[in-house]
Amino acid sequence: MAISEDVVIVGGGLAGAISALSAAKAGVSVRLISHKESTLRHASGLIDVLGYPTEDDPPVVNPFDALDALPDSHPYSVVGEAEIREGLALFDEITGDLYAGDHTDRNALVPTQQGTVKPTARYPRSMATGIGNDRAMLLVGFESLPDFDAPLAADHLEAVGVPFASRGVTVRFPADLRADAKLTRFATALEREETTTALAETIEHHIDDAERVGFPALLGRDDCGSVRSTLESHLGIPVFELPGGPPSLPGLRLADRLFEALDSAGVHLSTGVPVVGHETEGDRISSVLVDRGSHTPQPYHASEFVLATGGLVGKGIDSDRNGVHEPIFDCHVPHPEDRYEWFLGEAFGDHPFARFGVVPDGKLRPVDTQGNLEYENLRAAGSVLGGANIAAEKSGSGISLATGALAGRLAAEAI
Repeated sequence: MAISEDVVIVGGGLAGAISALSAAKAGVSVRLISHKESTLRHASGLIDVLGYPTEDDPPVVNPFDALDALPDSHPYSVVGEAEIREGLALFDEITGDLYAGDHTDRNALVPTQQGTVKPTARYPRSMATGIGNDRAMLLVGFESLPDFDAPLAADHLEAVGVPFASRGVTVRFPADLRADAKLTRFATALEREETTTALAETIEHHIDDAERVGFPALLGRDDCGSVRSTLESHLGIPVFELPGGPPSLPGLRLADRLFEALDSAGVHLSTGVPVVGHETEGDRISSVLVDRGSHTPQPYHASEFVLATGGLVGKGIDSDRNGVHEPIFDCHVPHPEDRYEWFLGEAFGDHPFARFGVVPDGKLRPVDTQGNLEYENLRAAGSVLGGANIAAEKSGSGISLATGALAGRLAAEAI
């Protein structure tokens, strides 16, 4: 039987999920198609709106005050402040008590596992106690978890001038795990109360004058609140998690919450399958072609489509010796013809390739080299859009929320 919906979203990351939820909220039928596991498992779990407008600026206090400094081609300049707020409001509605930060427009400075502080607009509630103030902090690492060096991270925090004393200690994890155990095994072990209690008994000898205790983000796979509560009950001081690199349990928890919301909203999901092409009728897309392992790709029909496949890292934008291109709909991606102009000489500069992506009109519809619409019924959201250096700006999540919410709503309104 042919698959047909009002709106099809291609891409299962933050932008795709928010697009699907925004469209479903408007009352249309929605299908989300994703190929690989959500990129959120590699993300810190923080929701950065805008941390650094340019590479030479210090972190901004209020990201909304810095929007005017962005170029006209930036996705935020295309959608405007109201849509950024709309995307954040939808995120707050979905995540509920899992996240904090919606009480203010000011960025929070969250300490990380690397011993840096990162400006962010929304953060998991499990990290809240680690933010700001002058209370002395103890960081705890584990001998069998070499990716986090707690004493070194504490030294780095003091070196960047945080307003609190910071000290680190490395202890033995109180459960038998393999030397190369995954982060999820630590988290699952801590969901057993006897393990959490044993960890508290190990830590209490190191508390001294510390007024809060930070751990890498592994305090429970599904029940983080109970693990922290048990530790706090034994230690008598607040406990928090530090964001780190992939795999990321805060990112997995966020992905779980988003997909629960998609289920509740009635969004149809097709996961583990790639979109390999499309069919058209005149200047409109009639279907995307999905490879389900059969000889012939299967068409998924819809009236409206949203492209949310990510940027160069996520392969939503691809490159080869012939140039840079968007592989599903072959949308125009502006870039220098000379490959040597894609990069700068220094490693950490504002490289042109970081801003590669499709160019949208005011309704997020990709346009060609002449500024004409590629297709009347295609919109783009998230880091597949060009014009932003999301890694340098710390703006990736905010762009995904703002453009995802708008693309989904406009797609639904066009039905």
